[in-house]
Amino acid sequence: MSNILDKITAESINPKAPPFKVGDEVKVGVRIKEGDKDRIQNFIGQVIARDGAGANETFTVRRISFGVGVEKVFPVHSPFIDHIDVERSPTARRAKLYYLRDLKGKKAKLREKQ
Repeated sequence: MSNILDKITAESINPKAPPFKVGDEVKVGVRIKEGDKDRIQNFIGQVIARDGAGANETFTVRRISFGVGVEKVFPVHSPFIDHIDVERSPTARRAKLYYLRDLKGKKAKLREKQ
């Protein structure tokens, strides 16, 4: 039984998913279907969490839009994700950056690597 599950998860894993970590600022290109047309919409923000493993792995991206914090959870190996580009890679000293939800302005920004 586990051999069947291993085969199914191996098929669903996206080999072109780039390495990124919590704290990175990423640009996620999401493929959106509108009627009979496809388009790619970019969501640019900071990765505040990664959860799961294998084919079930997800990551949470947070950004500020018009003064309101917006968070989206994306599956890493989703067929609807066109690309994930790492824009900035600062140092994060925690596995989950949920504390950034309460901070505003420059305090909500992580420092670059030194």
